[in-house]
Amino acid sequence: MGRACRAGAVGLVAISLAGCATSGSSTGSFGLASWSSSPKPREIPLRVERPEAAADYDVLVAELARIEGDFEAARAAFLRASAKDPDSAYLHERLSRLAWQLDDIEGAVEEAERAFELDPDSLRVRLFLGRLYRLRRDFEGLDRVLRDAEGRPLDADSTYVLYQVAFERGDLVEAENLARQLAEAEPDQLRGLLALASVAERRSDFDSAEAVVRRGLEIFPDHFLLYMRLAQIERARGDREGEIAVYREVLRSHPRHYGILQGLGQAQVDANDLEGAIETFRRIVDYYPEDVNSLRRLASLEFSAGRYESAAQRLEAALERKPDQPDLAFALGQIRKAMDDPDGAIEAFGRIDRQSPNYFDARIQIAAILEVQERYDEAIREIEALRRFRPDRQLDLHLAGLRIEAGDFEGGVAAFEALLDGSDADAEVYYQLGVQYGTHGRVDEALQAMQKVLELEPNNANALNYIGYSWAERGENLDEAEELIRRALEIAPEDGYIADSLGWVYYKMAELLLRESRRSEALELLDQAQAQLSQAAEMTGGDSVVIEHIGDVLLLKGDKEGALERYEKAVETGLRESEQPRLLEKRDQLRRDLGRVPRSSEAK
Repeated sequence: MGRACRAGAVGLVAISLAGCATSGSSTGSFGLASWSSSPKPREIPLRVERPEAAADYDVLVAELARIEGDFEAARAAFLRASAKDPDSAYLHERLSRLAWQLDDIEGAVEEAERAFELDPDSLRVRLFLGRLYRLRRDFEGLDRVLRDAEGRPLDADSTYVLYQVAFERGDLVEAENLARQLAEAEPDQLRGLLALASVAERRSDFDSAEAVVRRGLEIFPDHFLLYMRLAQIERARGDREGEIAVYREVLRSHPRHYGILQGLGQAQVDANDLEGAIETFRRIVDYYPEDVNSLRRLASLEFSAGRYESAAQRLEAALERKPDQPDLAFALGQIRKAMDDPDGAIEAFGRIDRQSPNYFDARIQIAAILEVQERYDEAIREIEALRRFRPDRQLDLHLAGLRIEAGDFEGGVAAFEALLDGSDADAEVYYQLGVQYGTHGRVDEALQAMQKVLELEPNNANALNYIGYSWAERGENLDEAEELIRRALEIAPEDGYIADSLGWVYYKMAELLLRESRRSEALELLDQAQAQLSQAAEMTGGDSVVIEHIGDVLLLKGDKEGALERYEKAVETGLRESEQPRLLEKRDQLRRDLGRVPRSSEAK
């Protein structure tokens, strides 16, 4: 297969009808004569190796194997052809491309270099070899194959590849130079202009980038790619209003363009223009009623705007038209749940069948609603069904806790203990056990469980905090409690509840000092406690328990006015009776002490 064939053998038809002038023998080629002779020759399967056949036969075998996706067989056949015709640049190029497809970059470079050596004028070979050198980040090799003797790029494609490499390397001077050459060489193409705009944008020269693209719009009016590039530039500039203006400019002439509408809607969301985004996604849904994702997005935006009923009705109407849309049913369930419509939420989540990817999450949502409603037996049945559907350790842990919530404390504890298997995962089981023991007033057992957590995970911040806070509540081991909580804070410095625990330890230390008549030392600790608790309140966003703790500190300092103010605020923030059993009692006592009359609207 000599040089006369290097442009041939591109398709199977060309190979089978024309052949290559590598041999004078009519039997060695696939010319017309070999098909018209009589009698008809015996057919030979193309997978059979034929050492006596010309290279064309092996090329045909290789191309068939490549079409079938068997690249190894294709490479083997091309190697046989190359052995028969070692000076064929075409065969070495084909071997190079197959090696690349087989992730053999070194082999691809070797074969491409041989093709380049045999046919140095082939731009196709040069560009492919340049692509390989780009992958290897061999920039000297790249320049050698894509530039002429004077260092100029061979053609526009070579210029573009060299521009891309310069841009990736951050050589913006060279990238700009190549982009200008490309724009001059291809005045009727976009890539030179877009390359210039990219260089300007990389330099944060957004005005120049915009000017280049606007110049492109004068040459290529109303070109979507240029408008999208303008929008990207405005986004990179941080000008959401400018980005939105670009989208609106395009929509004047193409009001129904899906991609532009989507871009506008997202830009409005990013600019916190909720009403504008709702209007845009409403247009998308009107124009493209089958677009489920945009419909769900619109419902989500309406929900965020407080239009709960509108969002729900929109989803219900869509489900009436197409009931087999699990994504819409799940979104409807979430909205109904947020609207405090548990029955509507359960009905929506219940529409999702077992084949849907949302099924598991939908049933978890149903179980959570049942749990909030204290319908524990039904919640347990849901979780048990889910465990059969998809075994999951977290479900097992939750199920054990549900049994306790349902009143079967011993059964729940036994379920937790059954999950202990001697692995590191036992730490989570012991932690959950500790929480349950503590919730039910069995503090000693809770502390024992948390100690086991620390044996498995010495840096478990929650267990460290639990033990430290529990000791502080009891007024015991206060020095050790402070040490544990400080360790927890080092591990989780942003946790406001651990910060609260440290402030509470200081409060308890101050109580002890006051009982020992060491008032000045106690006041210093109370100042520390107040500062620590104020920080915790800020970190938690004003948690009711933390605010109550600040009130306790102020009361111990003798500031009854300040204490009452904090107790009132804690109640308004949200009383949690299990954690704040004495808050109302303390508030009412201070009201009496200060001669305050409670507001008539308040609950006693």
